[in-house]
Amino acid sequence: MNNTRFRITRKLHENHVENAISLEECKAFFAEQHDFLYTQQYSVRQNGTVMTIEGEIFMWQVGETQIPFRYYDGDIYVFVSHEIIYAKMLSIAEELHAQYIEG
Repeated sequence: MNNTRFRITRKLHENHVENAISLEECKAFFAEQHDFLYTQQYSVRQNGTVMTIEGEIFMWQVGETQIPFRYYDGDIYVFVSHEIIYAKMLSIAEELHAQYIEG
């Protein structure tokens, strides 16, 4: 599977925010998940360079690997590079009564 970005959303149109996922709802949902940790910073090292992303990030711990699910403006974003991440994303979207969109 390619490294593809997905967005978990309830917004039907670009500016439709009535039913957006709130940060409070997101924090409560992920707090109930035993394999997620909340952080406001995520760092990744690639080719000797460290890149740090700040925001509302929910880290999914899968063995030795951490997968960031980032909350931003009523949506949750994740890069899917493996079937197990795709399955987790589908599960989260279903539990939040949301849809997922590639891109």
